[in-house]
Amino acid sequence: MIGSIKGKIIHKTEKYLIVETGGIGYKINISPDTLSRLKKDSDISFWTHLHVREDALDLYGFLEYGELEFFEMLINVSGIGPKGALTILGIASIETLKKAIGTGDISYLTKISGIGKKTAEKIIIELRDKVGKENKDISLQGELDALEALKSLGYSQIEAREALKEVSPDLDTNSKIREALKILGSK
Repeated sequence: MIGSIKGKIIHKTEKYLIVETGGIGYKINISPDTLSRLKKDSDISFWTHLHVREDALDLYGFLEYGELEFFEMLINVSGIGPKGALTILGIASIETLKKAIGTGDISYLTKISGIGKKTAEKIIIELRDKVGKENKDISLQGELDALEALKSLGYSQIEAREALKEVSPDLDTNSKIREALKILGSK
């Protein structure tokens, strides 16, 4: 139905934006990570997903097409709705999430608020083949170790995850921690 929207941000809240295009304002739900990067009165283009419910039509927006594809895979898992999928997308990069799913790393997925062991298992079972075989040989232990190290230094899980999302996934654990500390120190 509505595949993309290009327009001007006229209103911004903690959970959504209103983008005006052609004289119509569209309420677009986006991830907190994306929301923090956008400013009111700026021009923007989103790939969108229209979620139809009995009592509402909700629009979800993504800056990159890959985010939209991954979001749509997540909402096709039973028990994961659009808001839960946005939460999942907000905690790590798509590559890191694909690695967690491809390697069957339940412990990484259960660190997400609202995702229990059964839901994490369901995500892994239903999406493992879809995320690609290239992610099966990669371990997320370095990412988990860096997260735990930052938490032990007094940073919240949210702060630590936000910083680690900005760090290159190719770095070793110690380098990830150093880079994340630089990012956290500059805020």
